[in-house]
Amino acid sequence: MENYRFKETRIDRVFSTAESANDYYDFLIKSGYKNDDITVIMSEKTKEIFYATNEHVSNTGEDALKGAGAGVAIGGSVGAVVGAVVAIGTSIIIPGLGIAIAGPIAGALIGAGAGGTGGAIIGALTNAGLSNSVATEYKDAMDKGHIIISVEPKDRHDIVLSKTYGTEIYNGYNMR
Repeated sequence: MENYRFKETRIDRVFSTAESANDYYDFLIKSGYKNDDITVIMSEKTKEIFYATNEHVSNTGEDALKGAGAGVAIGGSVGAVVGAVVAIGTSIIIPGLGIAIAGPIAGALIGAGAGGTGGAIIGALTNAGLSNSVATEYKDAMDKGHIIISVEPKDRHDIVLSKTYGTEIYNGYNMR
């Protein structure tokens, strides 16, 4: 997991509400994607606001990755997106960065968890394969309390249908 990088052939979408993010996540699952095909990123604060429950189990950094095989999760859930964050073994909160992340990129970001500044978030994301401009858009979206979902589409049909959800941050297929 640690060597996973964002792929250029992905589509990144940003959502301002949990409901709209859940709708897109549901679309992806119904289209045949598995939980571990989908990267979900949000600030820790956004996770707490949109998906607060009375039960909260928190695992951070490398300890979360070590426990991933045992089903370690980062909290209770309401809705599909946090269901993914809870269900995916690599779901973590990166303490120095203040982000909650689930999906294939989670392991790559663990080592970048020191610092906690905006620059640290951008640096961690660029080290994971994002361009500086896209990493900056990710950070800006998280600062606004938005949820980011990234997936590598299986076919052109999924690329076209994805356009009906959220706002595009990045499209590796240049089909804007």
